[in-house]
Amino acid sequence: MFEQYGDILTIDEVAEILRIGLTQAYRIVRSGSLKGYKEGKGWKIPKQALIQYVMGRSRL
Repeated sequence: MFEQYGDILTIDEVAEILRIGLTQAYRIVRSGSLKGYKEGKGWKIPKQALIQYVMGRSRL
């Protein structure tokens, strides 16, 4: 899943993958629903955390 992306994602990449706006992507990360960490001025999100977020939100 998401093989074309590196192991650490940016907010821009998260928004692109989830097909949401930047504001919503920031909201998800800041709320703690999607685990990430702030480095300098930008957020870094482990790809594995995004996969867990997507799987947790899926209704299978």
